[in-house]
Amino acid sequence: MNILITGATGLIGTALNTALSAEGHKVYGLSRDSAADAIKPEPFYWQPKQKIIRFDNSIMIDVVINLAGENIADRRWTANSKATIWQSRIDSTKLLSATLAKLSNKPALLISASAIGFYGDTGSKMVDEHSEAGNDFLADLSVAWEQATDAATEAGIRTVHLRTGIVLSPKGGALAKMLLPFKLGLGGAFGNGQQYMSCIGLHEAVNIIQFIMAQESIQGPVNMVAPEAVTNKVFTKTLGAVLKRPTIFTVPVPIAKFAFGEMADHLLLTGARVKPSVLIEHGYTFSDNDLASTLKRVLLKK
Repeated sequence: MNILITGATGLIGTALNTALSAEGHKVYGLSRDSAADAIKPEPFYWQPKQKIIRFDNSIMIDVVINLAGENIADRRWTANSKATIWQSRIDSTKLLSATLAKLSNKPALLISASAIGFYGDTGSKMVDEHSEAGNDFLADLSVAWEQATDAATEAGIRTVHLRTGIVLSPKGGALAKMLLPFKLGLGGAFGNGQQYMSCIGLHEAVNIIQFIMAQESIQGPVNMVAPEAVTNKVFTKTLGAVLKRPTIFTVPVPIAKFAFGEMADHLLLTGARVKPSVLIEHGYTFSDNDLASTLKRVLLKK
């Protein structure tokens, strides 16, 4: 198949590109680097801020995987940074979806990123794809992100919204940032540690996307998380055990809020207990049965 990926150089995009290429698929990235007047321009090019997008009509794309979006944890949240986060997801997805809808040869499938932030802070309550959205910034962002694909859906393209949890990999994301303090024996829970963390190993995320591609009956929201969410305290203890390091510290709420600002309330001190009901109902078999197995696989290659 011919597969087009936005965000192809990101954490999931890079791993997915490698896996799909190894299976014999032709993978294209929707590039931002090729100037319109380049001697040999990239076949697929865009500049979402300028609403510029160019497709090579001689190449029929079978699947589009939209992973583009500003990292929400790279810097403190301000009005400007939140606007950038919003624009990088909503505006770009609208542009992509509208373009796909107008193609004479439309792709059969659009897999578009979303996040478990859709549910807001759920406390200890279990939620799945049938649950309602939360009412904070990340929930509003996720709702708008999913609605941004409406043009593709209305054009008859099977559309899947990947509500992704915390992706575990030493190559990037939250786990990569945790490793140094944990290896130094300085790792600890945030606040009371009772907030739930719904995670997924990077290898599992790649497998799930490939599974969705093969299962034509899957559409709409899909929670890309492991079957069992754990509290921040359990995650902390498990990571420490895998690394064979103590986890005796805690990060008090005032310190977390001072260090991370508004982001702390949404990403560190609250959580979502999410169940991947759609994957389970469609018979997906997870590679790892628990968090310890996942962490050993991604960190120790076991």
